[in-house]
Amino acid sequence: MSERPTRRAVLGGAAAAGLAALAATPGTAAAGTAAAERASGRYAGKVVVITGATSGIGKETAVAFAAAGAKVGFCGRREELGRQVEREIRRAGGEATYVRADVREPAQVQAFVDGVVRKYGRLDVAFNNAGIHLGKPLHETTVEEWDNVHRTNARGVFLAIKYEIPHLGAGGVIVCTASSQAGHTRPGHAAYTASKRAVQGIVRAAALDYGGKGVRVLAIDPGTTDTALVRPPGIPDDAWAQFKQAWGPLNVYGLPRMAEPKEMATAVLALASPDFSYLTGDAVLVDGGMSTGRPMTFPPGFQPPG
Repeated sequence: MSERPTRRAVLGGAAAAGLAALAATPGTAAAGTAAAERASGRYAGKVVVITGATSGIGKETAVAFAAAGAKVGFCGRREELGRQVEREIRRAGGEATYVRADVREPAQVQAFVDGVVRKYGRLDVAFNNAGIHLGKPLHETTVEEWDNVHRTNARGVFLAIKYEIPHLGAGGVIVCTASSQAGHTRPGHAAYTASKRAVQGIVRAAALDYGGKGVRVLAIDPGTTDTALVRPPGIPDDAWAQFKQAWGPLNVYGLPRMAEPKEMATAVLALASPDFSYLTGDAVLVDGGMSTGRPMTFPPGFQPPG
């Protein structure tokens, strides 16, 4: 979807401002127990880049990596939220730098990745999470909407990997966010499902391209997670809690509830760790059993077989 030159100029200027922050000296870690835990954490001394980390799964993963000792560079388009996440991590004694970057723009993606490496000196893990959702019947989806979903969800992953690979050596890991809907879908999700299926294909091909240099590439397929992509804007907290309580048993027959972003962050940190050193080229489903199956339903009045 084409953008007005004024918007492109604004984004470019904001990205330049964000990149200037990468030249600054990393913040000082807080003293005490939390600092000691980070220093001895499983990602101590590691550098992580994350796309799409201003909220939801990306934000919680940035917080989790920093708490585990990593230095985190992350991007997103919503600058105010990005700065809030950066402050939250630094207040907790972690090290993180936010850069405003749009994964649809190659120059911004490259500048973001290269800038993080310049500031922190290396790259060990990448979490390519940026994505958008569209729910609309296929014939009502405009070409511009279709292209925007794919430029963000699939092409954005391609661009991120393209610019991350030159900085990753043996032991490097790339995790990409696909979706449980890459395997099963719902009405009105043609653009979204196709884009997430494409992410799985990119991951499989990239795993073969770079396995020889010791780099693992994999995807996580989250089930329905309580993020801004799912929660309608403006709904009160109590109404949303009631909705989730009713939604779970109707839609998830394994663990009958909606996932929390922190649960996906925990999965990402586990998959990126040496604990899964032989896992690559696959998509790991984390959906509470939603895709596993569902009880058989019989018509009213019909007696099921014994």
